[in-house]
Amino acid sequence: MKNFGKGSIAIALSSLVMVSACKNDAGSASSDSSFKNAEDSVSYCLGIWSGKTMKESGLVELNEDLFLSAVKETMDDKETKLKPEEATAFLQAYFGKLEKKKGEANLEEGRKFLESNKSKAGVKTTASGLQYEVITEGKGASPKAEETVTVNYKGTLLDGTVFDSSYDRGQPATFPLNQVIPGWTEGIPLMKAGSKYKFYIPSELAYGDRSQGKIKANSVLIFEVELLEVNPPAAK
Repeated sequence: MKNFGKGSIAIALSSLVMVSACKNDAGSASSDSSFKNAEDSVSYCLGIWSGKTMKESGLVELNEDLFLSAVKETMDDKETKLKPEEATAFLQAYFGKLEKKKGEANLEEGRKFLESNKSKAGVKTTASGLQYEVITEGKGASPKAEETVTVNYKGTLLDGTVFDSSYDRGQPATFPLNQVIPGWTEGIPLMKAGSKYKFYIPSELAYGDRSQGKIKANSVLIFEVELLEVNPPAAK
């Protein structure tokens, strides 16, 4: 539950996801002497998950006294300073602003990267701004946008984070080219079966200002793609 801008704003509830993972058959998450029972384990696990969730959402400072006070008031069924719906509305607006700020930073970082990258040897740029380089040139057929392809691929962010990989799953992916991000719909038809290319996809040809898991808003995506097979369009 990392995308606060989409309305999933319940840090305490998101923490509950960790409870079952933290408990084992003995009722304790660790042999650490500070965990006397399952409640100790759950308490610590909730702290880990809450901290991780808040940090990943861009929160760098926290008034711990107010945070713990709100938790205790809620658990004790006492009246809180804000109604739950007011708290949710505030968090939506606050984290929405943080998300927008990070998206603007990603957009600028991506622009600078692509501007520098396009002058590197072997990198070609299309009219749309898609950049690619040929690693291995195949000899098979090139797919059309309405056809289905089978590929192996690895997708990374500018910092090297791998966000998706068919290699890691141990199985190639098969999909119609007209049902993927625009960068793939444009780029893969440049290939011939048996080729391996590297694509540098501007955010506007990827997910734009939408976050998708590890892919944050306005991120440039880098893909290494092997085109294994070209198939005719699926029958309607």
